[in-house]
Amino acid sequence: GRDLLLGSACVGCARPGRVLCVPCADCLPRRGRVSWPSPTPPGLALPFAGGAYDGLLKALVNAHKEHAVLALATPLGRVLGDVVADLLAALGATGEPVLLVPVPSRGAVVRRRGHDPMMRVTRAAAVRLRRTGVDARVRRLLVPAGRVRDQATLDAAQRAANLDGSMRCRRPRAVDRGGLVVVVDDVLTTGSTVREAQRELEEAGLVVS
Repeated sequence: GRDLLLGSACVGCARPGRVLCVPCADCLPRRGRVSWPSPTPPGLALPFAGGAYDGLLKALVNAHKEHAVLALATPLGRVLGDVVADLLAALGATGEPVLLVPVPSRGAVVRRRGHDPMMRVTRAAAVRLRRTGVDARVRRLLVPAGRVRDQATLDAAQRAANLDGSMRCRRPRAVDRGGLVVVVDDVLTTGSTVREAQRELEEAGLVVS
């Protein structure tokens, strides 16, 4: 396609060649950190993130999500896998099975983008975790439900109200109830989306870490 005709360049620094050059890849976060939003939605599970949504991370997330630079799923999956590993360590749950549940994208959005970026990155993260000895699985337990307004101009309270009932949980299988359940999203802002996902999973009888 386009890359074959024009050549590709690094999303981070525009250096000709691969979509993420080695120096930029080496700059990606390798540790997760506690990232409480302010204000924090009541009852939010311990939130971990790889870093602030700016600079190189923001460029990679947007290029993968909005421009279908699919090769970026692997480095983003590495970042996510390392974040989950550090979350497990913080919870004292290293070595326990973990179920990764991505926040769902609406079908129309997936069709417009041509792929499901959060699912793709989550699967890459699970592969990385398994390579390090973690029993990690991915389940598409959450599906969209109801209509959601564009949240760009909404404050934390408005986002929470907007997202109320915006997703539902499929019936968990017996195997889903073993180990830790972790909600995965690409960007944590007010925490409203993750909290709504957590609420749905907990109402289905799962314990979200």
